[in-house]
Amino acid sequence: MNEPHDLTSAATLRAEFAAALDDGQRSKWAAAFATVPRELFVPRFHQQDDKGQWFAVSDGDPGYLETVYSDIALTTQLDEHGIPTSSSSEPRLMLAMLDALGAEPGDRLYELGLGTGYNAALISSVLGDDSVVSVDVDPGLVLLAQGRLAAAGYRPFLLAGNGTEGVPERAPYDRIIATAGLRRVPPALLSQAREGTVIVAPIGYGIARVVVSGDGEASGRFLSMPAFFMRRRGPALNPDFPGVETAVRETTAVPVSDVIDRLRFPLSLALPGYNSCSWRDATGRVTGVGLWTEDGSTATAHATGTVRQIGPERLWDTVEHLASVFRDGTPAHEDFGLTITPDGQRFWYGDPKGPCWPAPTD
Repeated sequence: MNEPHDLTSAATLRAEFAAALDDGQRSKWAAAFATVPRELFVPRFHQQDDKGQWFAVSDGDPGYLETVYSDIALTTQLDEHGIPTSSSSEPRLMLAMLDALGAEPGDRLYELGLGTGYNAALISSVLGDDSVVSVDVDPGLVLLAQGRLAAAGYRPFLLAGNGTEGVPERAPYDRIIATAGLRRVPPALLSQAREGTVIVAPIGYGIARVVVSGDGEASGRFLSMPAFFMRRRGPALNPDFPGVETAVRETTAVPVSDVIDRLRFPLSLALPGYNSCSWRDATGRVTGVGLWTEDGSTATAHATGTVRQIGPERLWDTVEHLASVFRDGTPAHEDFGLTITPDGQRFWYGDPKGPCWPAPTD
């Protein structure tokens, strides 16, 4: 049986961890990272070996505490197929999102995505747990997080349910944060915000920060750092690579070797929820790429210039459009923004009158 960690060692690691995250910026949230024991919320996590096989690491295992207090995301739950369904996010990204919120004691805050409860504990330590409302779709996670939060001395309002619907009876909220990957800002949350409410949410491979300006209206930009959060759970179709091989052959002048990686972020806005893969030859050179979305749309493109695509969306057409907008280099996340009106939501590049892409309505 493994021995539990030493409390003195944990406290020392926690202090060093918080100081490294803050890096001299004197964020008020750094004190929260120095106070809240992350190991209490992640007593067990999963890592992959060099063959991609998952193995569990628990409190008392060699390296457990050092990993908990490192700046990495920790996978905390797998489904029956070995697919991650919950995690404790990368701490530096958590700190950046909390800083972007600009929350102050007395603000009422709503969190979409309770997860392990670690983020809710950080927020409760600064705002007070009476001001914090957090929802998760997984009742089992909520129950676990509730116990861990109580053990840490925090009792925010927790609920199992659809986080995109908010909790109207606890509204209005001064700050709203999401810790699950979204495709747009949920309209229900906008209706539960005040004028001036700040919303920070992962959308695509970035983090949007918008300020509510009126009924159903908000605008803002993306933070400079890239991000990938666990997507909200839902049905999805697998790529139809056999079917796409029967499609009409088209041609493209867009090089396949780097276009998906280079345009990863704008693609995540223009093709919400897309997935991709690549094929390489014996030398490691990319010979082809595949794209697919949850509606079954699938596209393949090869270094020879051959393209095939099937399904409701013509995915490679979107790639070609983005390649024409961003001809060189990788566009910076902070150059993208989000405008929300009662008529819909749209992402834009440069300024609100620049190139834009509608957010999905579902």
